[in-house]
Amino acid sequence: MPQSSGTQRETWGSKLGFILAAAGSAIGLGNIWRFPYVLGESGGFAFLLVYIISVIIIGLPIMGAEMVIGRGSGLNPVGAFRKLAPKKLWWLVGGAGVLTGVIILSYYSVVAGWALAYLLKSAFGFIAKMANAGEASAAFDAFTANSPLVVMYHLIFMGLCLLVVSQGVQGGIERWSKILMPTLFGLLLLLIFRSVTLPGAGAGLSYLFTPDFTKLNGEVVLKAMGQAFYSLSLGMGVMITYGSYLDRRTNVFSSSVAIAALDTGVALLAGIAIFPAVFAMGFEPAESIGLTFKVLPLVFHQLPFGAVLSSLFFILLTIAAVTSAISLLEVMVSFASDELGWRRSRATLVMALAAALLGIPSALGFGAWSGFTLFGKNFFGLADALTANFLLPVGGILISLFVGWFWSRDAVSEEYKLELKYPWVYTVWIWSVRIIAPLAVAIVLANTLFKF
Repeated sequence: MPQSSGTQRETWGSKLGFILAAAGSAIGLGNIWRFPYVLGESGGFAFLLVYIISVIIIGLPIMGAEMVIGRGSGLNPVGAFRKLAPKKLWWLVGGAGVLTGVIILSYYSVVAGWALAYLLKSAFGFIAKMANAGEASAAFDAFTANSPLVVMYHLIFMGLCLLVVSQGVQGGIERWSKILMPTLFGLLLLLIFRSVTLPGAGAGLSYLFTPDFTKLNGEVVLKAMGQAFYSLSLGMGVMITYGSYLDRRTNVFSSSVAIAALDTGVALLAGIAIFPAVFAMGFEPAESIGLTFKVLPLVFHQLPFGAVLSSLFFILLTIAAVTSAISLLEVMVSFASDELGWRRSRATLVMALAAALLGIPSALGFGAWSGFTLFGKNFFGLADALTANFLLPVGGILISLFVGWFWSRDAVSEEYKLELKYPWVYTVWIWSVRIIAPLAVAIVLANTLFKF
């Protein structure tokens, strides 16, 4: 089905704008609180090497595949496959990508709402009143159990995303990415400067970067491969949608490398900002959400200008959440605009409302609906498990197979080779797309589903 909105499709205003927007999509909450923890617990620099290799053999091939599908079609994920493979069922892959984005946004915005709430708590001094880690933990549990409050922050965050996306690709997503991404880097550098100058900060840096190859086993390698795939916003239609706004002058290979480098760089900088302070203040690193909402606020507030540092951290976390969430919302908006012929204003409002409503069960999952579980998980856990463990990897495998084996070889070659300086890069890329990337993702998927 062709675009039916009757308007010319927008494009990115510049290559830098596209890279910052796409990197913003990849850089999310997981970069700030999950990646550094996994890095430290899984062998430090040894894990980092495996992760970078995984980005090269999985991330770059699939990201490039999604971009060429988007630019080659100029449409959303559903319309892209329908145009490139007419009268075939490949459009279902695009549909699954849109659905995956909807589900992820629905629960992702709940955690983003937590970050927004803790930004205000830091700014108004509520966290400063906490005496110890036990108090901080109890306060977080009480907050997430307060369902009306959690739902309110979830809806406020979705409202922020609606505001950005409603302004369009150049006027909204690109313009705000050019503001938010440099701000994110600036905040990270400020936090790093304070963190590494603390007495005892060296223990935190050792935790992150001391190579421990004894920790490298099959499980850790699979963890690195999975982290590389999930961290780069692959398999959820984002890079297809963002790729559909690319002009013919943008080089896919160099753009992919820049996005992956920025994504990995922010994760490392976050670790350097967080863990020296954690160790210097005598805390042990806690996993994911526990570190972010229970330990770190207490750490920052024990430092000089702690309220400022804590507020800066949660501003950083909120920015990372916004840049990721708007990319997920844009997938839905692009679908509604292309396939249903809706104007952007209507598409943004309806899709944001749909994601917000779908996210309410996840918001209630730690409070009013905490008693409801399925397979031992609440709504939040179910949504996360369904997308991360199944929909994303399956989508990545099918996208690789489509570009590598089913789409016209001449068309794929033409799209990828635009502005490409070294032709051999294409050969390496296409065979990675055909064999290496889908096989690696399949191994990760099998390990997750069957616990090999």
